[in-house]
Order: sequence, then structure tokens, then C-alpha cells
Amino acid sequence: MVVPVTIEPTSLAVPEDVRLLTTHASAVRGIAAILVRDLGLPVPEEVTVFVYGSRRVFERGLVQDANVSPARAAELSDFAIGVGKRRQLLLNDEGAEGHGREWLRLIAHELTHVCQIELQQGEGRADQWLAEGMAEWVAFTVLERLGLDALPKRRVVARRGIRNHAALAVARLDLETLGSPRGFTLRHRREGSLPTYQLAFLMADYLIQRDGLERVVSYFRAFGQRQDRRENFVRTFGQTHEEFEREILTHLKSVVP
Repeated sequence: MVVPVTIEPTSLAVPEDVRLLTTHASAVRGIAAILVRDLGLPVPEEVTVFVYGSRRVFERGLVQDANVSPARAAELSDFAIGVGKRRQLLLNDEGAEGHGREWLRLIAHELTHVCQIELQQGEGRADQWLAEGMAEWVAFTVLERLGLDALPKRRVVARRGIRNHAALAVARLDLETLGSPRGFTLRHRREGSLPTYQLAFLMADYLIQRDGLERVVSYFRAFGQRQDRRENFVRTFGQTHEEFEREILTHLKSVVP
């Protein structure tokens, strides 16, 4: 199923009743309103939503509709039920378990990736750990605005979830590997998808609390001018990846139970 969704930023209305977000079009528009009006993210005026009924059809759709390589499509469809591309959302509805809270979280997460691609003027340029962590932060914020969740609760859950994470055990996050799409995928498949995404969320959450969401957004926007991840990180946040890794490790050790 293909659902073209036209989004007019000036007429977007933040949903007052989450029970009205029952279709893909209404969910995308409602979530887009929160992203644009509350968070200042650049949702494109048109987003095409592709909805697939099974993992196999989802895999085929990634190739045919989003120009993903067959090998990467097979890998993605094995663990993902949604992918955000340039002005596209591709969703495996079979794995969505109904149109409830998790379905809305998925759409918000992937729509954030669509916004990041608009900011970067391309895909896969920024640090993947920050792209995924920010997408989780935005998704949880959307759920909070809809009255379905709370950021403080998600922080507690994430901190508990990473306490046995291998990276914390050896006190080395290896942001270089986590920074590439391929490296991030390999890490979360080896070390566990949930704790790796929880780690990414906590790192992004720390940056957003420290420097503000606008600063994080400006980091993604910098890739429209320069493609160097390290340089853009230093220019935006005033420290190298290695310096941030030491800082975030100290922080995580102080908050992880």
C-alpha cells in the first residue's frame, strides 16, 4: 500500500486526541505537527508512506521503492520494521502489533530520520549513534506530548537496560564504529539491539540536555556544507569524539544503577 501524505507546515495542528491517530496518514500528519511546531524539525512538505504486509514484501520494497541494495535490504528487514529514507517512510505493518503506542513511536522515530536527511541534504553522513539516539529521543518526546509516555521514565528504563552492556564493562564505547551505519548495525546485532539503542538514546539525551536540541540540529545541518563527521562534531560541540566519549562514560557511570 502506498500512502502519499501532503504536509503543509503552516496548517499543521498538534493532535488533541491520540485516539484519532489510527491511519498512517493521520499518524504521520499528527506526529509531523509535533516535530515542526514543538521541536522545530524540518519535515518535508510531501512524504510517501509505503506499507508492507510481511517481512519478505518489506525486503522487496526496500529494493524496489527505496533503491536499497539487495544485501542491505535483507539485513535491514531481518531486524527493522521501519526505515526512513529521503521523503519516504517504509513500514512493515506485520511487525507493528496494531496501531498503538509502539506503532506511533516507530513512525516518530523514522520520521525523525526523514528530517535528518533533509538537514544533511543526504543519507548516512552524520554519526549514526547520534542519528539513532536523537530519533529515539524525539520519538519518546512525541509519546510524552501525546500523553502515552514520559522521558524521565525512558531514561530510567534505558539506564537499567545498559548496565550490563559490553561497552560499559570495558569502559570503551568506540564511537568511531558506532558512527557509521554499517558499524552501528554490526554492534547492535552483536551486543543486542535494545541496549545499543538505549545507549544511543542516553548519549543523545545527554547532549540535548547539555547543549540544547537546536545545537544537535545544527550538527546535522552542518553536513550540507561539510562531509567530515569529526570536524562537524568539533565545530558544533566544541570537543572531539574522544573527549565526548570520556565525558559521557563518566556521566553514565554516575547514573547507571
